[in-house]
Amino acid sequence: MENKKNYKRKLSGTVISNKCNKTITVSVSKKIKHARYDKYVSISKKYYAHDEINSAKIGDVVTIIESKPISKLKRWELYRTEK
Repeated sequence: MENKKNYKRKLSGTVISNKCNKTITVSVSKKIKHARYDKYVSISKKYYAHDEINSAKIGDVVTIIESKPISKLKRWELYRTEK
């Protein structure tokens, strides 16, 4: 899996669900600055990623990369699990 192309987008997040077969749900959070109040607000988004060998567990920090559409909602695949 390490020979993927470098121009694909990469996101890092936490696995929040692995109940589906070969699919994980990854929560990616980022901090943005609020336009009016100049405070930093945490925003998170869920991504569905393909996990071919069902290796990711809930709570793991993973890196996902974009891929061709695999199903209706899956457009990402598991790149690596961070230690």
